[in-house]
Amino acid sequence: MSVSVRSAFVVLVLIAGLFYGPGSVFAQSPAPPPPEKVDQLLELLSDPEVKAWLAAQGENKAAAPPAATTTTTGDGTMMVAPSDLTSALDSTRSRIDEMVKAAPLVPAQFEQAVAKIRAEIRDKGTPGILILVIGFAAVGFGVDWVARRLLAGYRQWMISLPPDTPHGRVKALGSRLLYSAIMVSAFVAGSVGVFLAFNWPPRLREVVLGYLLVVIVTWATLTVSRAFLLPPSLGVPHATKLRAFPMTDERAGHWHRWIAINVFWVTFVAVTFALLRSLGFDRVSQTVLSVPTSSIQLVLLLLAVWLRPKLPSQVDSKAERIRAIGWSWLLTLYFIAIWAINIAGARRFFWFVVAAAALPAALVLVHRGVHYVLRPPEPETGAKPIAPVMLAVADRGIRVVLIIAAALLLARAWGLDMESMAGDNMTNRLLRGGLKAAIIVLAADFGWSIIKAIIARRLGDMPSEGPANPQNARLRTLLPIFQNILLATLIVITGLMVLSSMGIQIGPLIAGAGVVGVAVGFGAQTVVKDVISGVFYLLDDAFRVGEYIQSGTYKGTVESFSLRSVKLRHHRGPVYTVPFGELGAVQNMSRDWVMEKFSINVDYDTDIEKARKIIKKIGQQFAEDPEFAADIIEPLKMQGVENFGDYGIELRLKLMTKPGHQFTVKRKAYVAIKQAFAENGIKISTPTVHVQEGAGAGAAAAHHAVQKAAKEATAAAAGKA
Repeated sequence: MSVSVRSAFVVLVLIAGLFYGPGSVFAQSPAPPPPEKVDQLLELLSDPEVKAWLAAQGENKAAAPPAATTTTTGDGTMMVAPSDLTSALDSTRSRIDEMVKAAPLVPAQFEQAVAKIRAEIRDKGTPGILILVIGFAAVGFGVDWVARRLLAGYRQWMISLPPDTPHGRVKALGSRLLYSAIMVSAFVAGSVGVFLAFNWPPRLREVVLGYLLVVIVTWATLTVSRAFLLPPSLGVPHATKLRAFPMTDERAGHWHRWIAINVFWVTFVAVTFALLRSLGFDRVSQTVLSVPTSSIQLVLLLLAVWLRPKLPSQVDSKAERIRAIGWSWLLTLYFIAIWAINIAGARRFFWFVVAAAALPAALVLVHRGVHYVLRPPEPETGAKPIAPVMLAVADRGIRVVLIIAAALLLARAWGLDMESMAGDNMTNRLLRGGLKAAIIVLAADFGWSIIKAIIARRLGDMPSEGPANPQNARLRTLLPIFQNILLATLIVITGLMVLSSMGIQIGPLIAGAGVVGVAVGFGAQTVVKDVISGVFYLLDDAFRVGEYIQSGTYKGTVESFSLRSVKLRHHRGPVYTVPFGELGAVQNMSRDWVMEKFSINVDYDTDIEKARKIIKKIGQQFAEDPEFAADIIEPLKMQGVENFGDYGIELRLKLMTKPGHQFTVKRKAYVAIKQAFAENGIKISTPTVHVQEGAGAGAAAAHHAVQKAAKEATAAAAGKA
């Protein structure tokens, strides 16, 4: 369903609900009877014969079996009698019979009403009343015209607001609504204000003020509709971008016109019925008259649905045209159904059907409208988008208001007292509890959406890799855990409040949960130890997400946390899941800075001072190199001679870098030092074996040769023998 169809559906369903609803919401309680009728009633009640007849009727009613078909047992369950299954059908049948019997009496009641009006406003007459209504409406339009002239500059400022940024669209919508409120107030002040400035006969005052209300409501509807829909007749540039809903110009003009027509008919009929009620029309006669008036309303609703302009996609696509026709037939069947339910007098079911269709459509409409008005700015504007927190507050906040309003309207339409449960049957208790539970769940969802948006925004502002900022790294570690704790707490509290709203005593549940918690604590001491240890690790800020730590045989980069354990990614790939209770002392290798020390061996004939200057120069070059400058805190330098080794002199070097970057700088430093030493004639010592020839070397060799020859001769002789 397109957004324009949804918007129209919401408005039309609400209009249908206001008018179709039994005992229109414009006149929920009947008007008080005239004083002369009250006097007649008191006289009848004081008559002895009437008193005796009433007493006899009371005795007969007491002797008769109870009419109720439902009973409540001791455990609170309801026993439903078989007659309940046909009560709805019997009620509908009796309602139709009443209407058929009362239909011939309607013309007579009309004649009596007209006679009363003529008797009280004999000097004005019907044309005079019409002239008064038109005259006071004309005064209202005149004041409205003056207000428009005075606010011409404000109107031009509204038109000049930028349509390509969300802030500009929000400001434009708010300024249009303020302008509409000023215009409606000016019209009311000019029409009703002037009328109330004079004294009028009671009946004339009621009639003129009632039909003047029809004009005011219709004009207010047109004014507010202009602020939201911006129909093409206003000539506003960039109207498509500034509307509250994504809608073409043709559809905006169509719904602007047909919403006003339907609202006019609703208010006209509601005011007329209220006047007829005050003139003596009984309830059955009003029900008879509601059939043709509601049928006209049904025709107006169907015309609004079927005459809506086609979308560009429907012109080019056959599937879209079929889809649009399908929605039209679905809306037609829906409006006919609620018309039939209204005629049948099924009050509770009627309001349930209206709310079941209007509320979801309104929620979708609000969601689309909020996201359309607050959509990201155009790239060329360079403006900032709306923060996710504000988007969530606007979307979910309006959603909560709509659902709460729908729940309260249903409660009022069903005659439910939202405060007291005394004396109610099980059905009313369930209905009341369901409405309260829906409000509680919506409020919890609203709060959770705000919390989640705030945390997501805070995490989105941080770099995803590396502990660039210690404070950000700490928040990136703690916020997900805090979010999970809040979610669990919110779910528990919401569940308890829902159970309480349904009439269930939650005190025993809380006490039982405490006992179970103690038992679980004794049986899961290791888990409790892990959770508590994790809390203290986090409070001590021992490590954060993205840091490299080592604890015993476990080492790696911290990837994530849970309430019980930490995940470490080893530099070779494996992931360790380590319970907090097993960590013990933690060595954090990613905090603040790292001092890296290493050694180089040179020959004994090396010029130590020359080597020191070369190493210092290399350190300065690294510190000025853009590739390493951001990672080096203190440049490379030689500390001095560390040791005289077996094959060379050991020189000690050091440098200070940011955590994790010392290995890269050290590797580059080795390459640079070897190249610089080679260029300056400094040799890096290597292990060697030195054999030296002395003065007695020849005699020893001759002696060794003589011994070898003697051994060979002895061996030969032994062989001959």
